[in-house]
Amino acid sequence: MKRKAIVAVLALITVTLIVIAGFRNTYFDSRVYYGAIVYWFRDGGMVYDFLRPGTPYGFTYPPFAGLVMYPMSLLPLLGVMTVATIMTVATTALLVHWLAGPEIERRGWTRWFALSVAVCLALSFEPVRETITFGQVNMLLLALVAGDMLFGLARGRRWAGVGIGLATAIKLTPGVFILYLLVTRRWRALGTAIGAAAGATLMAGAIFPDESREFWTSALWDTNRVGLLYFLSNQSERGLLARLPIEVVESRVWLVCVLATMAVWAWRVARSRDDVVGGLALTGILGCLISPVTWIHHCVWLIPALVLCILHGRPYLGWSAYLLMTSHVTWLWEKRPRPPLELIGGNIYVWFSLALLIWTPVGTRRSSDVHEPDKIIA
Repeated sequence: MKRKAIVAVLALITVTLIVIAGFRNTYFDSRVYYGAIVYWFRDGGMVYDFLRPGTPYGFTYPPFAGLVMYPMSLLPLLGVMTVATIMTVATTALLVHWLAGPEIERRGWTRWFALSVAVCLALSFEPVRETITFGQVNMLLLALVAGDMLFGLARGRRWAGVGIGLATAIKLTPGVFILYLLVTRRWRALGTAIGAAAGATLMAGAIFPDESREFWTSALWDTNRVGLLYFLSNQSERGLLARLPIEVVESRVWLVCVLATMAVWAWRVARSRDDVVGGLALTGILGCLISPVTWIHHCVWLIPALVLCILHGRPYLGWSAYLLMTSHVTWLWEKRPRPPLELIGGNIYVWFSLALLIWTPVGTRRSSDVHEPDKIIA
């Protein structure tokens, strides 16, 4: 009874946090994408011409993503919001089950209670709350890539790489996992991922030639469609630099930072090649750091690293990162810049991402024992 009460209280807190975020974000991204998909499939317009009224925001994904999103045009907006919420909650629970399940079993914890607490904590994590209340696809893509790596790559399946390829065709940023396959010399999976991404992209190009031409030659390069680099929610290295008074050298400094970050990442994943969960964690961090734009809701890719830290040897780092990211404290610097504290408080996600890149425990005997392919729970 006591455990049920704890779970009930945590669930209530989680729902409250999501509802509060919902009043602020109002499923903004879902409204943009819904309007674009309806304009495309119902009204016969060019999808990349659509902008949500009163904003510069439009459809930013490749045509293959539009093809995947076609069912949105058959539903009312409320139906799209409902389906998006259910799918994000479900994939969050599934990811927690995959990542934390083996350790919960090893430690002999009560499974339903431990997983219920972990799912509530995951849903309360600010990037997940933002994903739900903006109506984003981040958790779906993370689950697609994680499933590919945990059940395809780690087990040597012939289809390993398909999920990474499809995720890249939907949204370009998961393409960083193709680099992971290259650095760890998983040649068959690398070819499969590239083939899946290219195949899906070419199929969309054959079905929607005009839209494909517009995306690859124009829309992809129009940064105004994405947002301002210096906006506080951009928690990438480029976002941090854009908020500094170094406009003249910003792009060059960013390039140096990207190369240094990739060097650290490549060194760590190459040394721990057999730890696929560690590779998932480190590569998710890399994507957040080097992308020109990493909105806070994109930082769901940090979840595997947080789980590894909390359960496998860096609990202080894991819990500190989780609590500060979940607290919404970063936004104190949105409208009231207070240097030099702004450099720290306004870039919390960046600093913790760098710390996680360096100190997330990967390739250790304990990590390898827990995450052996035959011990990963399906």
